[in-house]
Amino acid sequence: MSDNNQFEPGEQPKASWEPEHEGAAGGAHFRSEVNELYGHEQAGRHLTALLTDLGERNLYDAAAQCNRCGYCETSCPTYMLTGRETISARGRNQFVRMLVEGRTKSPDAAAESFSTCLLCGACSSACYAKVPTPDIVLEGRRSLTGYGDNFFARAAVNTLLNAPRLFAFWLKLAYLAKLTGLPRLAAKMGLYDFIGMPGLAEAEGAVNKVPLRFASELLRRDPELGTEGKKQLGWAYFAACGPNFLFTEVAQATVRILKKTSGPGIFVDNQCCGLMAHNYGRLDDAREFARRNILRYEELKAEHGDFPVIADCASCTAFMKGYEQLFTGDADWRPRAKAFAAAVKDILEFIPAEKAGRADPAALAAAGTVTYHDSCRACHGQGIRQEPRAVLHKLAGKNFRELPESDWCCGGAGAFAFTQPELSNKVLDRKLRNIASVQAGTVVVGATSCLAQINAGLRAAYPSARAVHYSVFIDEVAEKT
Repeated sequence: MSDNNQFEPGEQPKASWEPEHEGAAGGAHFRSEVNELYGHEQAGRHLTALLTDLGERNLYDAAAQCNRCGYCETSCPTYMLTGRETISARGRNQFVRMLVEGRTKSPDAAAESFSTCLLCGACSSACYAKVPTPDIVLEGRRSLTGYGDNFFARAAVNTLLNAPRLFAFWLKLAYLAKLTGLPRLAAKMGLYDFIGMPGLAEAEGAVNKVPLRFASELLRRDPELGTEGKKQLGWAYFAACGPNFLFTEVAQATVRILKKTSGPGIFVDNQCCGLMAHNYGRLDDAREFARRNILRYEELKAEHGDFPVIADCASCTAFMKGYEQLFTGDADWRPRAKAFAAAVKDILEFIPAEKAGRADPAALAAAGTVTYHDSCRACHGQGIRQEPRAVLHKLAGKNFRELPESDWCCGGAGAFAFTQPELSNKVLDRKLRNIASVQAGTVVVGATSCLAQINAGLRAAYPSARAVHYSVFIDEVAEKT
């Protein structure tokens, strides 16, 4: 495969179309005699079907929806920065097709193409067929040798799933180590490069301060969030890992504004949503996280009736809204996952502008010029664009300025900033230039990875500005009543 705008034609695919059984969408399935993407023994590491805008599709049919028109390329950050076809959206889809058809050597030959994808979904937004490139890329990643099987991935996911209190203890030890300054010293000495993990230096420097009490601990002690005596609920707060373990001020701000605007509610006391396991090739673990959260929701629903489940990290919220895709081959869990997903709401879409209140003049003056960064999994993953802007326009008024390329990824993308630091920094640089162009004092975001990434960039390049989470901004700026 070349890096030009055309792929080498290669050999004819050793594959055939056979309508020997029908899928859920009623279409014939592709049967490849030489599937180089993954063998039958690896099928458990892969999704049985993808839920696309054109219906339920197997992997090959989903990738084949891409007709290589190129509309996605100007929206793909990695292609725009490099001009390389192999790390464009259509290039990645083509790689998957060629792998399934047996026209390229092995999945590892496509490792760079798959691993450099931000999973931002900008390509899907630009695509007329809404090809689900992020899901297709993840299927490609799950076929890579050793993907998701390294010690740290296994330990983190297994402990978070089966011993969450131990996970929290380990995390606090890591945070205590950070407070000593030793990790920063190790980064300056080049020790992370020496052990072959340069991304740890990026991770250590991305966050300025860390909590030693997590949001879940604080919320469990709040008597207003208990379930006793509450027949109907206005909301139930789901603590995603970012707000829970790192940005506890986000979780607390979200709960405060929910109490203020939406009546009585509770803390779900949930487990991780499973996004990390899903993205790092551990689908069985992701399903188990999902089952436990669905069971908790069903338990609460039986007691209180219908209620919205509110989360405040766009990445996790988008993933939970897509729980059904985890269970396409499971007749029992699929409808339950779909019902749970229908109840999930992002805080970005939940607060109507008329309930946001009025801005405190002093707080608004301190915020300076306010702009809004569209977190990828909010705008591309959930279609949330206008709701947060309506609230910000109401609160900030003339202080609000639209950010050029507001839906251009910031380069955080979960762990992307640590696994692909050079490319991530190039993506971030473009975002920082746009922030500087509007002379922003406050950049409002809706995902915690964006919060860490943009603030790290601002501290280095534009220290007069800061990024704040949407909930924190509302909590800070709206008049207290």
